[in-house]
Amino acid sequence: MIIDFFTDLVVLFEQFPTLYLVSVFILGLCVGSFLNVVIYRLPIMMQNEWRDDCLEFLEQPADPEKDRFNLTVPRSRCGHCGHKISALENIPILSYLALRGKCAECKTPISIQYPVVELFTALVSLLVGWHFGVSIQALAALVFSWCLIAASGIDVGHKLLPDSITLPLLWLGILLALFNVFVDLETSVIGAICGYLSLWSIFIVFKLITGKEGMGHGDFKLLAMLGAWCGWKMLFVIVLTSSLVGAAVGITMILLKKSERSTQIPFGPYLAAAGWLSLLWGPQILQFYFGLL
Repeated sequence: MIIDFFTDLVVLFEQFPTLYLVSVFILGLCVGSFLNVVIYRLPIMMQNEWRDDCLEFLEQPADPEKDRFNLTVPRSRCGHCGHKISALENIPILSYLALRGKCAECKTPISIQYPVVELFTALVSLLVGWHFGVSIQALAALVFSWCLIAASGIDVGHKLLPDSITLPLLWLGILLALFNVFVDLETSVIGAICGYLSLWSIFIVFKLITGKEGMGHGDFKLLAMLGAWCGWKMLFVIVLTSSLVGAAVGITMILLKKSERSTQIPFGPYLAAAGWLSLLWGPQILQFYFGLL
């Protein structure tokens, strides 16, 4: 029954591509709303887990009155007055516009991040759906894109790249390679290995020379995951593109006095953006770079 339903849905989308793209856009809006929850709650969940691990290591009792906190519990609420967000107040973008960007109860301004993430996720999803069409590649690329958006949002806010996002995505990339969805298995595995070792080697050399850590370990795992999805041939494109964009943004922020030279800049979003572009247009970007050389 379920297989028949999805088969009929695929046939419908193939016959009506506009319906397919509109559905992907709406799905992206809904997923974007959930990604806002992930970006906000996952770092807190990680901190709670670290705290519990520390208490267990020190043989101290955990807090018995600590409320349950995960991606679904407790219900979303206003951070200022505690007003619980109803279903009508949680419709992507539309609710933000209807409420004029303010809490329905206390009128405290709601962060612009929420509609921006929703709209950005929808546009990215639409582009993926248009690029790959009705295919298994589109479905996989959507999951890939959504996870990268969540990881990038967390890295920007907390300078963390959660293993709970990068590692499952790494194994999913290798699994897809078994069926040659994007690359073959050999290319995927070599990409994961080279992706991790390349940044890890730079990290070690930089630390030996300066005595400082130039990047976080999460960046190694993120590039390994991107190598598993895009293959080892795209690592040059990913590293070069992310480095150029990261350097340009960093220099611009210094010139505008938004940051200092010693300010740490999360590298994960640049890697994620370069990896996403490589999955969609990797060969064309590689050809462009070789043409410049």
